[in-house]
Amino acid sequence: MTVEEVRNLAQVIREEVGKAVVGQEATVELMLVALFAGGHILLEGPPGTAKTLLANSFAQAIGLKFGRIQFTPDLMPGDIIGANLFNFQTSQFTLTRGPIFTDLLLADEINRTPPKTQAALLEAMQERTVTIDGESLSLGDRFMVVATQNPIEQQGVYPLPEAQLDRFLFKQTVDYPSAAEERKIIATHGARATAMEPEGWGVTARTDAAQIGAAIEAVSGVRLVDEVIDYIASLIRGTRGVADLESGASPRAGAMLAGAARARAAIDGRDFVIPDDVKQLAPALLRHRLILSPAAEIDGRVVEDVVTGIIEQIEAPR
Repeated sequence: MTVEEVRNLAQVIREEVGKAVVGQEATVELMLVALFAGGHILLEGPPGTAKTLLANSFAQAIGLKFGRIQFTPDLMPGDIIGANLFNFQTSQFTLTRGPIFTDLLLADEINRTPPKTQAALLEAMQERTVTIDGESLSLGDRFMVVATQNPIEQQGVYPLPEAQLDRFLFKQTVDYPSAAEERKIIATHGARATAMEPEGWGVTARTDAAQIGAAIEAVSGVRLVDEVIDYIASLIRGTRGVADLESGASPRAGAMLAGAARARAAIDGRDFVIPDDVKQLAPALLRHRLILSPAAEIDGRVVEDVVTGIIEQIEAPR
């Protein structure tokens, strides 16, 4: 597959998702980058902003096996990954696979479950395998997590630990729609008391695992010149030693940013990365990896402003 074909494929997926979801173009763009870069994405926003519908529509459009887990305070790790259960008829233990055995997993309201249960996703997101009673089971190369969470200020939620957050390629803030978008949502979705599934809006699979694999292979061939590599390294290193931050980004964040920039370039139809690819993706890739210092929190600073300041201070190559 060529990068031109990757761009066309991305546009087809955007159009399919747009049949059910009004707006959210920037979020769909990041989901496409995560898909082609082999990463996971965390969507944060208030209830009712179509996070679940967006993830469901995206899964339907890309034609991969879809699974959903509704995270609740009483959910246990075995409810996610499965377990070996004793069969009294055969007097043997039988492996019962959990809902995590899918291609695209929607982890809905992931921060409503305690950290012990959240940790069940750590191995799956990093290595695409799960371990049940000492046996490692593969989830497949295409395994992707799209997680949603409500803002941490709301009641009944648990903050995601740093190790969990670092598994996500992006954290995207899903905000309320514009006035025009909200009017369109009311006009198109207001006829039903309950939400309709993506199929009801005409969303159909426009690709498959083979095509996505070919797109990922094309992305890996996108060129990354030394000047852009130096720019990425400068951005990552620029997050360390900042007075407003308690800790900066790790080298792994730099490697993930490079892979994401390659995917964005291919989606744009280019076989080379430009500094603007890096600059556009850096906020979503860094905002959940940086921790504000206590003094910065007291002063009311937010991570997004610190990230923006770092990006503005570091000169991009021409």
